[in-house]
Amino acid sequence: MSAFDHTALDDVIHGRLRLGVMAYLASVTAASFADLKAKVNATDGNLSSHLTKLEEAGYVRIVKSFQGKKPLTQVALTAPGRKAWLDYLDRLRGLLDAAE
Repeated sequence: MSAFDHTALDDVIHGRLRLGVMAYLASVTAASFADLKAKVNATDGNLSSHLTKLEEAGYVRIVKSFQGKKPLTQVALTAPGRKAWLDYLDRLRGLLDAAE
């Protein structure tokens, strides 16, 4: 693999909205669906479909519960998700360094 290998970027993370989700989740222990939706400026349906893709990849854990009588959805990075995020950042830095 050459230093300038854009194909090494993780396509699951690289989508704009998923990239925002991963970046935000890397900075917090967990986030509610509502907080995450506000941070990445997404609709319910759009965020839900992107979270499903991240969950299927094993990058996030989604826990649904109730807070009183209100449903609460919490999202957090998994250990493999955190590793994938750090690997993604390393590959992106390598790509940027090779472009200089």
